[in-house]
Amino acid sequence: MRGGEALIKALLEEGTNTIFGYPGGQVLPFYDMIYDSDLKHILVRHEQVAAHAADGYARATGKVGVCISTSGPGATNLVTGIATANMDSSPVLAITGQVPNALIGNDAFQEVDMIGITMPITKHSFQPKSSDEIPSIIKKSFELASTGRPGAIVLDIPKDVQEQELKKYKKDLIITPGYNPNLEGNLKQIKKAIKLIKNSKKSVILAGGGVILSNASKELDKFSKLINAPVATTLMGKGAVDECDDSNLGMIGMHGRKVANLSIAESDCIIAIGVRFSDRTTGKVCEFGKNAKIIHIDVDPAEIGKIIEVDIPIVGDGKIVLNQFIEILNEANKGFATNSDNTNVSWLKESIDFKKSCIPRVSYDNVPLKPQQVIKEISEVINEDTIITTDVGQHQMWAAHYLNTKNPRKFISSGGLGTMGFGFPSAIGAKVGMPDNDVLTITGDGGFLMVCQDLATIKEYDIPVIICLFDNKKLGMVYQWQNLFFNKRLSHTDLGSYPDFIKLAESFKIAGEKIEKPGDMKYALKSAIKSGEPSLLNIVIDKDEVIPMVPPGDSLTEILGNYHIENDVNANNLKRGD
Repeated sequence: MRGGEALIKALLEEGTNTIFGYPGGQVLPFYDMIYDSDLKHILVRHEQVAAHAADGYARATGKVGVCISTSGPGATNLVTGIATANMDSSPVLAITGQVPNALIGNDAFQEVDMIGITMPITKHSFQPKSSDEIPSIIKKSFELASTGRPGAIVLDIPKDVQEQELKKYKKDLIITPGYNPNLEGNLKQIKKAIKLIKNSKKSVILAGGGVILSNASKELDKFSKLINAPVATTLMGKGAVDECDDSNLGMIGMHGRKVANLSIAESDCIIAIGVRFSDRTTGKVCEFGKNAKIIHIDVDPAEIGKIIEVDIPIVGDGKIVLNQFIEILNEANKGFATNSDNTNVSWLKESIDFKKSCIPRVSYDNVPLKPQQVIKEISEVINEDTIITTDVGQHQMWAAHYLNTKNPRKFISSGGLGTMGFGFPSAIGAKVGMPDNDVLTITGDGGFLMVCQDLATIKEYDIPVIICLFDNKKLGMVYQWQNLFFNKRLSHTDLGSYPDFIKLAESFKIAGEKIEKPGDMKYALKSAIKSGEPSLLNIVIDKDEVIPMVPPGDSLTEILGNYHIENDVNANNLKRGD
């Protein structure tokens, strides 16, 4: 057995049956060995698409996504996707070719220091010097990528190692005694947290992507009902609990819902689970939750106290820690549901009433279309198992606001890195990983043009992704910022009149339809889903419609005003879009 064959065998043993990639000189031995293997390979048209597709596959399935490229420019084209996955704690293994061992460090043709380049943007990196290391490295890569706080792993394999024969196929050569993520929460800290929650009047749970990654949605729902606390989410936490549930307040942050931001501001106890308190979530840090005691549960101890000072830190896996909370509450008969003293009962009712008063009122007959109306029509067609991926920009935030996600892993978006070009490729990966689910991507014309060549991929491999292309001929979010903060000096945010997206789709033999009037989206989407074929819906939207926002670095509560939930729940005080 040669190194490349050992790589294929080890991947199959870890449950990987599909990889996304693009061949080149330094991975030719591996590709030659794939030819006769059971490993399915999807040839993308750009390496960045391979990385995002592996990421979408990982987020939709909860398994490790795998991508591969050759060395040099092929490897560096993966870098954006690797960084995207790692920032959002997505388990991805990126395999890159490398020049033979004897040439490393000599500036050989298509040589780059992939380990050095990716060190700051991965959980770990490997470069085997011998083919005997490959089985153990694959086993360890999957363990590292998927346990503790998930992340991206890079495996940089020299060409000669791919061709070299193994002495023995062994998978236990790599021992990592320093890697021992703490999964159970400290019982003393949990009991302190329960006491704090019981003595609070206005508890709020803030759920992040860590809840979804740890598959803790059911536990979170049970916990929130036990303590009578509403749930707000970060962007990455969208879908952690059913957004149609009264107690789900929606997303917080600079583009967050008013009810969610104000509930956090009013709270006297914030229970943060699997969040990293990014700047887009907190606004001005010194103003965030300043009236509250903060309990922070996270499997990564480096995130606790990094940005927001917390009162009770609990290091552990979200699912395991929440089960510990639930068990203690049930055993001690400390569930708060029937006890009106020192609980959050009245606060929960206030929050729910305020949420109902803030329900977006969408009924637009405008042409060009309002994006809110388009999202509304999408939501009337999809079901709770439909997977939505988004690109980054205004359309991402409209989707986050106006789509009610009922289940985890059904809303997939780039949060930490904010990567344009993520939406379409991640939808490819999600559909490959979850073939029985409808998958559609909500993308902008700017982001889609970065990856549109992979219309060829979905056609060649018959991957029925539906592309909902929000077309305003602008780099929408940047255009909005220039209008708001740069005196309308619109510097290079006009995308012009080209291409004709319908003709572009048709050139790849993909059905396309232009959407310009209210009601058209609903019927076109139904038809696209029914067809079972890849489709592109070119939706012409109003270029001047803006997404509500708090300027970066400002206080969420100061911008929203001195507004108290208990004093004003009148929907007439809210502007459209709030």
